[in-house]
This record gives sequence, C-alpha cells and structure tokens, in this order.
Amino acid sequence: MTNDIPSLSIPATLISGPDSIELLNSECFCLSLDTKALRQALESEIGQPGLFDLIQQRCPYLFATRPVFVSHANMARMEKVVHAIESVVALPAYREEILGDSQHIARHDPGGAKGVFFGYDFHVTEGSFGLIEINTNAGGAMLNAVLARAHQACCPAIEKMVGAQKKSSALEDDIVAMFRQEWSLSGHDRALHSIAIVDENPTQQYLYPEFLLFQQLFQRHGLEVVIADPSEFTLHDGVLKHGNMNIDLVYNRLTDFSLSEPDSATLREAYLQNAIVLTPNPQAHALFADKRNLVLLSDPIRLQALGVPKATQDILLAAIPHTEIVLPENEERLWHERRRLFFKPFAGFGGRAAYRGDKLTKRIWQEILAGGYIAQALVIPGSRVISDLEPEQVLKFDLRNYTYDDKVQWVAARLYQGQTTNFRTLGGGFAPVYEGPIDPSEIICSTSPESVVQHETRLFLIEENTVMPLEHDLYLALVRGKSTAPEFAGRRFILVDWYLRLVCCQPETVVNETCSWLVFDAEGRLDFNAAHEIDVETAPTEAHREQLKELLFGAVAVINTK
Repeated sequence: MTNDIPSLSIPATLISGPDSIELLNSECFCLSLDTKALRQALESEIGQPGLFDLIQQRCPYLFATRPVFVSHANMARMEKVVHAIESVVALPAYREEILGDSQHIARHDPGGAKGVFFGYDFHVTEGSFGLIEINTNAGGAMLNAVLARAHQACCPAIEKMVGAQKKSSALEDDIVAMFRQEWSLSGHDRALHSIAIVDENPTQQYLYPEFLLFQQLFQRHGLEVVIADPSEFTLHDGVLKHGNMNIDLVYNRLTDFSLSEPDSATLREAYLQNAIVLTPNPQAHALFADKRNLVLLSDPIRLQALGVPKATQDILLAAIPHTEIVLPENEERLWHERRRLFFKPFAGFGGRAAYRGDKLTKRIWQEILAGGYIAQALVIPGSRVISDLEPEQVLKFDLRNYTYDDKVQWVAARLYQGQTTNFRTLGGGFAPVYEGPIDPSEIICSTSPESVVQHETRLFLIEENTVMPLEHDLYLALVRGKSTAPEFAGRRFILVDWYLRLVCCQPETVVNETCSWLVFDAEGRLDFNAAHEIDVETAPTEAHREQLKELLFGAVAVINTK
C-alpha cells in the first residue's frame, strides 16, 4: 500500500458528455489512498492495534491506490439487473426447476433467512455492460467500509462527489441490522446473542483481517463473537456450541457450499436440525450462485417458459452475456469460438479454475471437457490508469454490488491485472466507486495548466535525529539579517531545500534537493563564516528522509526524485 500524491490534468471543458467517465478513469488522480488515514481506521476507529501491519504483511495489495468512476446511468442499470434477477428467483417455477436439480441440502428450508452479502459482479464501461457472476458469500464489505475512510481528495469537485456517497458508518450499521434481521426472519423472538464467523482454517485465509473487523463490529454492538474452523463445533441437545459458548447464528464464509466436507458435518447437522441460523446457506447458493443459472437467465425461451414478464426479460437479456454448458455436442464450436469466451466451473469462486478462451492450452481444454464448466460470452472489463507519471500503468476493474434482500448496500471496484481479480497487483485491490458526471465548472483546479502544475520550495532543519520545517519567510529574514532565532542560539543544523512539483496544490515530486549548513551564534543570528568552515557531508540520512516525507506528505511514502 502506498500513499500516492493526488493530481489532476483534465481540461474542464472535457468533463461532460458520454465520455466523461472514461476520461476520469484515465486522467483523474484527484483521489488517492491515504495510508495514515487507513491505519487510523484499521487500528483506532473500527479495527484493532496491529491490523494495519497484518494486512501489509499478508495482503499488501488489498487496497487500491485510486478510486473508480462510474456513470449514474450504469449504477442505476446494475441496480435494475439485481431487481430483475431477484424477481425471477422469487418465481415458484424457477425455484422448482433449480432446486429440483440441486443437492438435497439445497432443498432444506433455511427458515426465513435471506442470505447476507450477495455479490453481483459486473464488467462495466461506457461502451459495454455485463453481469459476470453472482456470489452468495462475497467478501470485502467491511474492508470497503474502512477504505471509504481513507481516500483523500484534493479537488473541490471531487471532494463534493466523495461527500455525497453513503458514509461508511451507515454501512456498518446496516451490516449489524442485516444480521439481526436474518435472526428475526428465522422466527426468533429473543434478541440475537452470539455469532460464529466460520471458514476453513480462518487464521490462514487471505481475508482473515476482514474477519477481525467483523468481530470488532459485532462486539461493539454487544454480541458474542468467535472466529472458527467448522471442525471446532459440537452439537448438544439441539444447541450448536463452540467450547462453552452457545451459537445462535453462523456467518458462513465457507466455499464448501453444500457442507459436504467431513469437517462441515456438525454444521450440516445443526443446519438440518434448524439448530442455527446459517447465512448464507446452501439454498441461497443453489438459487443464485451456481453458474449454470446464468444459462437459464440468458435464454429467452426458458425465461418465457417460466412466465418472466417481457420487461424483466429485456433487462436480463441485455445485461447477462450468453452462457451455455460445455458439452460434447458443442465442443468443436466452442473451441473455434474460444477467443470471445470465458470458461468457469459451475461452483467456482474467486476466479479459480476460470480461463479466458484466448489463453487456453490443449491440456486445460481437456480438463474443461471433462465436465462441470460453462462458456460465457466475453465482456471486456473497465480500465483505470493509476498514475499520471506512468500512464501505461492501466489496471482492469470489475464492480461488485453488495446486496441484501433485493437492496444494493454498497458498490465497490476491484482493480487487477491478469485474467481474473487476484489481489496480487501493485496499485490494485478494492477501490471506492464514485458516480459521475461532474459539473465541469466545479473543477476549479483543472481549468488551466497553470492551476494544475506549480512549483514551490520547502525548507527543513535537521539536528542530530530531529527534523523540523522552517518557514520560508523566516529563513529569508534570517539571511537578510532582519530577524534572529533565540531558540536556535548556539546550535548547528543541516538546511534541506526541496524544490517541489505541485499538482492541484499538493506536493507530488521532489524535483531538486540542496543541502547546506546553518550555524547560529550565541544571540540566534546566522553565522555564515562558521557555516563555510564546516567540511563534512551534509546529505540527510535515510532515517532523516523518512521524517522529511512524513512532514511533507502526511505519511511515509515513496517519493520520486529527479
């Protein structure tokens, strides 16, 4: 994670019309990740001490350095697609068809629970649009609540856009209310007391830091919380227990969607006995997240046969890329058409075993032909330039809509390189999403090149292990003999002069550095003769440089020097 210095170089006359969002994603750098604010959010506001360091060590590319811009029209269109799919899933005919072909556990009545944190993932540009997949245990919601606290804007227009977004504290309240709603919908009159966050070997999971954030959130709202492996539970007299702790609700982060693994046996039995509220549950996965459902949802004949209204059909067919199951009878055709296709396993997650057709080898193709794959028409993802200094640094992005009970709670982006999202890309990871367009008259920092790029001198004093700023006016007064500094009487300093490139009034690059000695006499006047007589190295040490960066940029960062 780095603290990139924000900049903007877009003529205001261009921030309008249908291409404005694409332009913002390619040329706007008014927002950047502030690592100091991120650490504060992770360790003081909603997290716990050490969490920032844990993320840096385990998953340093979890948070993107730049946000993503999306048009109002595409944000609204994604929401319409969510509503359309939810309305189809609610149809008795759809549920009967899907559950009839699913495992037995998917037909078990979950007792009213809807399922928390569905993730509708889209590829969106101003020229293309497609729902890529649906997940029923989408990770990252709490991480995005943190991220919303840690992006800083330098341009008033962008600051206004940021301020208009839903506050992260509201999302946190919605999360707690959602889990309590799951408990209430399952027919319980008493209050929810305890939650188990469950995943296989949770401390080794890539998103384990998010489990800790959830634990902190729930505990702040008076709930007992444990993070556990599914094998750690026991079932006694219809009560699921973790040690001596009775478990009311299980927040299910397992990718064992049908609870068929041996370690999941106790959870499976507790679920089938209605001893717990399990959310999300196997039925939700079968109805929403099995990739074969996209075959039905992109087939006009099957949608019509289910009685889906024409208006809903139109929304789905325009948004869901054509999808079909890979079978022996279409093998030859799909191979020839592979360059415009994406192949995914039925129960895939996290991009695992998913392949772009143009990257396929014969060996992988044989694995796909063995069964259990869909072929989906390729939809090009959006792109985001993450550095104005290196415009070739372009990352792809998808958009994740976190939903609950047919309502979109939050929209986040994931920036990446490669075939699928991977959280292994420098500058990539979860990114906040901001709606456009922006009124060009409000982008006052981009109305002319002169107001975008400026230069300025900043002065610092170094004495042993201490670094402090020196006001430029005071320095001039001292040099001209018009002022004294009694507090510096009899002391010797290294004077560091940084000539900076500013973008939107914010320091971006150290263009030049000069160092010299400043010696003060017993009355606090500059003693130029004494300074000239010093014949030792004046360059700051690395430790000094870290302090200089902290003073100038607000957090330790990698600063370009020329």
